Amino acid sequence: MLNNAHSNMVAQQVRPGEVLDPRVLAVMTNIQRERFVDSEMIGLAYADTHLPIGCGQTMLSPIQEGRFLQALDLQSTETVMELGTGSGYFTALLAQLAGQVISVEYFPELSEQAEQRLTQQGIDNVSLYVGDASKSWPLSDRIDAIVMTAAYVTVPDNYRHQLKVGGRLLIVIGEAPAMSVQLIRRITEWDWQTETLFETVIPAVINAEPKAKFEF
Repeated sequence: MLNNAHSNMVAQQVRPGEVLDPRVLAVMTNIQRERFVDSEMIGLAYADTHLPIGCGQTMLSPIQEGRFLQALDLQSTETVMELGTGSGYFTALLAQLAGQVISVEYFPELSEQAEQRLTQQGIDNVSLYVGDASKSWPLSDRIDAIVMTAAYVTVPDNYRHQLKVGGRLLIVIGEAPAMSVQLIRRITEWDWQTETLFETVIPAVINAEPKAKFEF
């Protein structure tokens, strides 16, 4: 039954959700999503919804994951940084498409769980870190791609500057219910090009949440 649910996720959710990149469809077919959810959630592993993963956090929906990956257009020689390891599933998908993945998680217990799951799947091109990456994260060098799995109100400048020329940042900007997915590409040393891809809603980054609005 789960195998059918897995193939149906790709055929009936992800592909109709305008994800047509064959590499993305292949990795989403190859990596079994139920391996990255808690046992009580296995029956919902392929549902088109945000699944709880503990610590008050959720997984992106399959359509969001597919559309994010398609927009990033990762190459096998590239290094990508992910902010928000979460369950490790999206990390695993990134690892199949890129050469190296750097992934940062705020909650130690989620990072440890993701490490176990990635190891069980034989995925060894991921470096996991724990900490608050809401505003910045130190890197030894500029990077090809950065993807945020939670939303920001505005784009953090530090991450734009950590891109290589030609590198891109995928980020969700705004406040619910009006959020947009943006692909920011570094064109030259001092120029970036922003493309708004589609509307979506995901939770805010911890410690970068929208400020409360006071009504009088």
